[in-house]
This record gives sequence, C-alpha cells and structure tokens, in this order.
Amino acid sequence: MNVFKGIFYYLNLAWVKFLLFFIASVEVIDRDNTPKRGPIIIVCNHLNNADPPILTGTIPRRIYWLTKIEWFKTPVIGYMFRMAGMIPVKRFEADLHALRMCERALKKGWALGMFPEGTRSKGGSLRPGEAGSALLALRTGAPILPVAIWGTENVKLPRDMIGRTRAHVRFGKTFVIPRKEKISREDVAEANTTIMKSIAALLPEKYRGVYADDRSPHPLAPSPPPEADGRGEKE
Repeated sequence: MNVFKGIFYYLNLAWVKFLLFFIASVEVIDRDNTPKRGPIIIVCNHLNNADPPILTGTIPRRIYWLTKIEWFKTPVIGYMFRMAGMIPVKRFEADLHALRMCERALKKGWALGMFPEGTRSKGGSLRPGEAGSALLALRTGAPILPVAIWGTENVKLPRDMIGRTRAHVRFGKTFVIPRKEKISREDVAEANTTIMKSIAALLPEKYRGVYADDRSPHPLAPSPPPEADGRGEKE
C-alpha cells in the first residue's frame, strides 16, 4: 500500500505543478534552507486553499500535511487525501491521535507540514498560533523549518486560469526547540511564540498581524524587504 501511496503522491504532484503553471507565478526565496533528509516540522502561515498545493510544489521534500478532519469525511476527497499521506486532525482541541501519528512520522524521518494558525487567515495577516506545532516540537525535538507565503490571498478560480496571480514563498533557517520530558503550559506558550515569530519575520510587515509590533523577530529569520525584490527563483 505504501508503494501505491508513493506513486499516487508523485503523480498528484506532477498534476499540481501542471495546474500551478497556469494559475500562479511563484517566486521562491532561499529554498536551499530545506534539509534534504531527516525529520522536519514545516510551519507556515495560511492565506488560501491554494497554499498547500503551492507549497507542495515548491518544497523539495515529500510533505505529509496535517489536514482538518472534516475533509476526510467526504468519500472521494477523503480517499484521495489518505492516499496522499495526509494526516487528519481535529482543529482547536487536543487531538492525541493526530499527535501520535505525527510523532511516528517524525521517527521515520518524514517531513510534516503544519499551519500553526489552525485555519486560513481571512484578513490576510497572522493570527495567534494554536498549541499543536509547539507541543509536537517539545515532545520530539525535531528541527523546525519556518516558511512564509504571501500573494496567494489573491488566488481565485476560475479567473486565474486566464491571468496568473503573483505569489511568493520564503524559507527561513531551521531551528530546534529542545525536547522536554515534562511540558508545562508556559513551555507550550513560549514555544508557540518562537514558532510564530519565526514565520512573521519572513513576511512583509503588512502580513505579520498580531506579531506586527514585535521588534525582536526570530534571530534565524531576517526580516524581508517590504516588497519582494526579485531575488528568488521563479516557477
């Protein structure tokens, strides 16, 4: 079954890249910061349903995305998501089953994709992060790769089948939140702030939301220019 899931994933990836070529022009900055192997927790802000396919097409690893459990209750989509290796999660609550699935995935050396906000930001700016990513990092000590995406809030179908939307993906540097045997609420809150600041530091200021007034961004993720400067790869 794992072989069939792998074949399905890469066939789907090829199809996604084909569609994205017509829908969006993506600038990718510092993609080489992505570790080529080993466990990694990829954390990113979330603006549009187009974010996961765009990120899947730009991150040079097979990604196992955490996806809201509601999608898995739809027969066709649920089957496709399971074949793609997505992990169902109950949002805004303690989902121990999803947490254990993530821990097993990281022990296998897989790359997990997470949106710490828990849902799309309808206003286009960062919301406070939920506890899931922070708790997983504290329980496993796995490296964290912060990624920022912007411009996708303008993606709309079928309009973009005619005119391509300009989007940007920027990769930060990996960092580790030390693993703890006993985890307090304060530990989770501190780790959550660290993760969200690492994403915010990669975004143009207008997208930083509740972290816009933070004058001490994550040291491993230097602040980007107010607008994209064309330094990245284009896809």
